[in-house]
Amino acid sequence: MVELEYPFDAAYIIKKRRAIRKALLADGTTRIQKRIAVLGGSTTSDIVKTLELFLLNAGIEPLFYESEYAQYFQDAMFPDETLLGFHPDIVFIHTSNRNVTQWPETADDAETIDAKFHAELDKFTAMWRSIQEKFHCPIIQNNFEMPLYRLLGNRDAWDIHGRTNFLTRLNDAFYAFARENESFYINDLQYISADYGLKAWSNPLFWNMYKYAMCFEAIPSFAFSVSNIIKSIFGKNKKALALDLDNTLWGGVVGDDGVDGIEIGQETGVSQSYYEFQSYVKQLKSIGIVLTVCSKNDRENAIAGLNHPEGALKPDDFVIIKANWENKDRNIAETAAELNILPDAIVFADDNPAEREIVRTQIQGAAVPEMDGVENYITTIDRSGFFEVTSFSEDDLKRNEMYKKNALRAAEMASFGDYGEYLRSLEMRAVIDDFLPVYIARITQLTNKSNQFNVTTKRYTPAEMEETFQSPEYIRLYGKLIDKFGDNGVVSVVIGRKREKTLDIELWLMSCRVLKRDMELAMLDRLVERCRAAGLETIRGYYYPTAKNNMVRGLFENFGFQKVSEDEAGNTVWQLAVAGYTPKNQVIAVFGNDAAL
Repeated sequence: MVELEYPFDAAYIIKKRRAIRKALLADGTTRIQKRIAVLGGSTTSDIVKTLELFLLNAGIEPLFYESEYAQYFQDAMFPDETLLGFHPDIVFIHTSNRNVTQWPETADDAETIDAKFHAELDKFTAMWRSIQEKFHCPIIQNNFEMPLYRLLGNRDAWDIHGRTNFLTRLNDAFYAFARENESFYINDLQYISADYGLKAWSNPLFWNMYKYAMCFEAIPSFAFSVSNIIKSIFGKNKKALALDLDNTLWGGVVGDDGVDGIEIGQETGVSQSYYEFQSYVKQLKSIGIVLTVCSKNDRENAIAGLNHPEGALKPDDFVIIKANWENKDRNIAETAAELNILPDAIVFADDNPAEREIVRTQIQGAAVPEMDGVENYITTIDRSGFFEVTSFSEDDLKRNEMYKKNALRAAEMASFGDYGEYLRSLEMRAVIDDFLPVYIARITQLTNKSNQFNVTTKRYTPAEMEETFQSPEYIRLYGKLIDKFGDNGVVSVVIGRKREKTLDIELWLMSCRVLKRDMELAMLDRLVERCRAAGLETIRGYYYPTAKNNMVRGLFENFGFQKVSEDEAGNTVWQLAVAGYTPKNQVIAVFGNDAAL
């Protein structure tokens, strides 16, 4: 919904909140349900109502538990039956500097101030540990915004008696905890309040009158930030950025002005703005965002523009370059198909409002930000939260290169008349074995990002995955695929739970970048092998249809499973007898964890 996209009108959202919610719930979107416990150190009712809008817009239907006013510590440490029975998927601790109780005084010595610092930190650490122990779910914790006043002036920042210094020390300790604990995330209240304007944000009227930790008009900005973390945790981030060229990556029209006539570089303020935007886009590539071009241009002119000596981006930075005279919505759809992602995983950046409107109306779910003035391009993309990072793996660093190698595979496939011959030519090798600790983060990430080849779309938090990893009740398999073009990384995961003589498959997923290479057959062969070794006689598979996983509707049937049941919603149950099963993979050499590939 465009009203909830950055830059949004906070006053409009607050005024029209009920109407926006009603429209979102009636739009026919299939959403995942998540239970969110909000433990507040201040009034949270309007935060929760606004947060709900942003989450609904992101494809998440939230159910909320709210602590009573300022009962965040009690709820975290001594949850009652209501909270325990709520079984939150996420706990959000909404505190601010209003909840700091032991401030340093000018007469305090260093030892006293350290004692106050540790007392405050210990209170929060105890809460986090308690939540981890009781709920085993992700925690989102605000850091602290800077104080409204500085008693010591600029000295407040570095003197141990200053509140600014005290809050900075606490924030640093929070960050250290986040680095050491997976599934613990910081909502950067310090940055959000500074971006909004600290003086307006911290207007004392709203605390004194209503016990709000921020001014009322700042609530949408705050809720939007929290929603970005939540949607990232549950795999609702965008994956690719499709960029126009003329007046988007450089000033001018390369076909008319020539390469020498476009604006990019350090010569003028405008050309520097385009250079800085290109530099920002290149940084997005470094965190695993796939870069593509979608431009109405002759390809030769597009390549020439990208090779401009003053530009930060070069043709090799892009996985796909669509520079032609086709409609851009068609190019976006083809780009998604070539990347094996859904169109709604793409952000389309174009300076032309007419082109943006066409893509917005024709490509359902694609993000189309308002690109108004090159000096605002970075802010628009960055503040929109399309690519919020809550987990970061080695595969993220390699993602653009992996997609490029997929393009090479596709080109080679076109030269073969027989598909089986093509698969054998890839010289594929796979490691398929029980999980290794080094891959747990990537495996968890896959469970939250894989939507198309995912039979149950079950999501796991890092804590839940760690628990599954440690439990003897499960058979777990990860699959890592390598071929002559390179290492695809961990691309497939199967988790099955043992119940007497049966294995119930709770998760089967595969990254779409390795579709149609028989990796699923290799995984099945290994799964049957493990079931035999464990004395299991039957494998039971489940397919739960979603708006995105239709491609695996027939997976178990193709494997040779027999359908056991199907309900009105299309949920199906399948069964395979382990005895008599013959291996199906003929093109991938499979190894275990002890292999050095």
